[in-house]
Amino acid sequence: MDKITSLVHWVLEVSASLKATGIHLIRIAIFIIFVWIGGLKFWNYEAEGIVPFVANSPFMSFFYTKNAPEYKDYKLKEGEFNKEKHQWHVENNTYTFSHGLGIAIMSFGILTLLAYGSQRLGSLVRA
Repeated sequence: MDKITSLVHWVLEVSASLKATGIHLIRIAIFIIFVWIGGLKFWNYEAEGIVPFVANSPFMSFFYTKNAPEYKDYKLKEGEFNKEKHQWHVENNTYTFSHGLGIAIMSFGILTLLAYGSQRLGSLVRA
């Protein structure tokens, strides 16, 4: 029984000593994921893919100039290009909103990574 108890204590001590390393690795992972997702918002297919979510959102629909049901007529398949549908998305501010959202998402990832070296910059994320 003493061997099991000492093994459990050893595992807990090692786990506790690795807590700071784990937190830093999580910050790096958050940075990678947020920059990746934010960067995708600069591609047209990703911008067109979020149209239904933004257009039907009571909190974000004002970013678009066209009504929510109208976007169904201007859906594009991934990789497809249709000049008329693309122009509709330009007039609807689809790409502008998506770029702004991408910048915001990437900013959160960058601030999370900067918290690794500076508590002041990191406090911007925690606020």
